[in-house]
Amino acid sequence: MIVAEETTQTEKPKSPDAWTVMRLLGWTTDFFRKRGSESPRLDAEVLLAHARDCSRIALYTAFDTEPNDEQREAFREMVRRRGDGAPVAYLVGYREFYSLRIRVNESVLIPRPETEHVVIEALDHAKIMLAAEPKRVLRIVDVGTGSGAIAIAIAKHLPSALVTAIDLSNDALLIAKWNVEQNEVVDRVTLAQGDLLAPVPADGSIDIIVSNPPYVTEAEYAQLAPTVRDHEPRGALVAGPAGTEIIERLVTDAAGRLRSGGHLIIEFSPMIADASAKLLKATGFYEEPKFIKDLAGHRRLISARRL
Repeated sequence: MIVAEETTQTEKPKSPDAWTVMRLLGWTTDFFRKRGSESPRLDAEVLLAHARDCSRIALYTAFDTEPNDEQREAFREMVRRRGDGAPVAYLVGYREFYSLRIRVNESVLIPRPETEHVVIEALDHAKIMLAAEPKRVLRIVDVGTGSGAIAIAIAKHLPSALVTAIDLSNDALLIAKWNVEQNEVVDRVTLAQGDLLAPVPADGSIDIIVSNPPYVTEAEYAQLAPTVRDHEPRGALVAGPAGTEIIERLVTDAAGRLRSGGHLIIEFSPMIADASAKLLKATGFYEEPKFIKDLAGHRRLISARRL
């Protein structure tokens, strides 16, 4: 009897020292936790998925895989920079916002989950307006658009709306332009450079004005986490000593642009909620403003109807 000399080919067991996906994630999670990251595992997964050019979920089916040299080097450099405080969104070049991929760099703020409430509030008011006038083409303005996240999200969910996205920074508008093109809303989002509402005529024709303006005080800025203070644009964060300086100008400027029944929606810090409401009431142009709370229960937005 002749016994076949061929042996069953089995995969060679991984060495305990092999830098597999699982081991990389474990080590990096611990490293980020020690560096003070609020989401160390998520940070590790996002960076490794980016280095491997795959989705985060794909990592879970590749735990025993060893990334190649190029992938490990790319991951190593991002981990180093993240450990030094660089935000993950800037390292990978994008942030998910309202189910959209928004490109970001250090010319623009990183869109936060709280800001999605601005989009939700705007869409709610838009639906009410369209229920009353189904054929109406809504005119919406996003003040301080930055990456364009709010304007693009609104445009994607309101096919008949025309959105003007304004920013003072030309560098920010270049990022917004890229995002507008990639998210295929070029025909409905117009970009404009200017201070607050300066590019929009004061003719009372706008249906909704939204804004996530600078609202951080000078004192608060000094206390911000280095991840924010050392990387995100100061001009998009700091309003002045009180934090309400930009909001005070915005509520007055908006009154001349909004039609009767139009809405002004502003994101702010919970610490200046009462002061912001006072500014709105003092103009005499708006109905009693209402606050919208974020998922943590903090007053995060103010929404007011133009008389």
